[in-house]
Amino acid sequence: MSGLGELDRPETPAGPGAPGARGATSSEQAPSLATTSAPLPEAAADRKPAAPRRGAADPVKALMHRHPELCERAVDPLEIAAGLEAHGITDRTATRFRHRDVFSLAEEMYARASRDGDAPPPAAPAAPRARADWALLTLLPGALCAAAVAAVHLTHGRPRLFAAAAGALGVALALRAALCRGPLRRPDRTAPGRATTWIIWLVAYALLGNGLLEGAVAGGPDSLPTGAADGPWPLTAAPVLALALACAPAAWIAHLFTARARRKLAASRGLEDFAAAVRPFLLGTFALFLGTLAALLTVCAAVLDEPAPYAETLTLGALLFLARLLTVHGFAYAPAVVLTATATLQATALAAVFTSRLPGCGFLAAPVETLVTTWGACTVPALACGAAALALLVHATRKLTRASAHAPPEPSR
Repeated sequence: MSGLGELDRPETPAGPGAPGARGATSSEQAPSLATTSAPLPEAAADRKPAAPRRGAADPVKALMHRHPELCERAVDPLEIAAGLEAHGITDRTATRFRHRDVFSLAEEMYARASRDGDAPPPAAPAAPRARADWALLTLLPGALCAAAVAAVHLTHGRPRLFAAAAGALGVALALRAALCRGPLRRPDRTAPGRATTWIIWLVAYALLGNGLLEGAVAGGPDSLPTGAADGPWPLTAAPVLALALACAPAAWIAHLFTARARRKLAASRGLEDFAAAVRPFLLGTFALFLGTLAALLTVCAAVLDEPAPYAETLTLGALLFLARLLTVHGFAYAPAVVLTATATLQATALAAVFTSRLPGCGFLAAPVETLVTTWGACTVPALACGAAALALLVHATRKLTRASAHAPPEPSR
């Protein structure tokens, strides 16, 4: 969205004499003497005219002088309202500018903004439409993952290793392509970002981590994974396959949330009204994705004849979905931090078990061994991802219910 990149710190509205009111001239702040209706007495003609008193500056004009690019480049009042809200101006603050809410203030700023009179103002962008290219790209990770799982189950020995390596590479490339297009794309650039490394780690742990942790607690593992679910280092393919297949529903649900939120933004007349309208829809969107993922996991576990680790898969899916939903709306920092912390916690649990084999370090693995022996190896990722997903859910209910999170983006060139 044009003009919003510079609005990164809250400001207070400029009043009379404030630095932001520099653009207001004295002619705007005080009435002109030429407009005086009563003539001056003849006896006072030789007197020096009294200096005009400085009146109150126009607060809306002062605000426009502070953010000229926001006013001139905005395609509709909604973009100005979102920019003001991101800048820290609330409905209560708008009363200082003689308006009942931010939306009416934005409408006046939009109407008073100076534009090129020869060129018509650009049309307001509509909600993003689904396209066939990104729809196919979001289906590609699930299709390639299903093909890789089938190849691993149908082959043995060295061909199985080649099939697993080729499948992992294909799924990674397909996932990267899906994150670069459509509703899962970052708004600032086409690359998925640094968080992709931690996403790959978390998915790889869902595939290999539980078997490695169980083997480490038992004193192993004694060999590399063979690709079999009953081997010394078993693989759990059902969660990974369900997450790959859920990439397409996640894209459609994110698209639905964005379109619905923008319609709510157009119909709202206040920031608090907009937040109250979007919050239940956000929670419903989150629940819809979890229900879709649970159904996919049930089908994958039945087809692969594997147990369905619902707690681990649903918490990981919730974490990845919320992280991506926040990222595509411009809030990438918190998801990156939470994903990094979650991956680090899982790696620390594995490292603690192996480090405990050193002399005098047996106490390091006591918490992890207690969890594994009591509730199973899937407890570690379920607790880590569950706590991270809960933190992101609270963060999302604060950030994604703001008008600035749903303002129309700048058209791609």
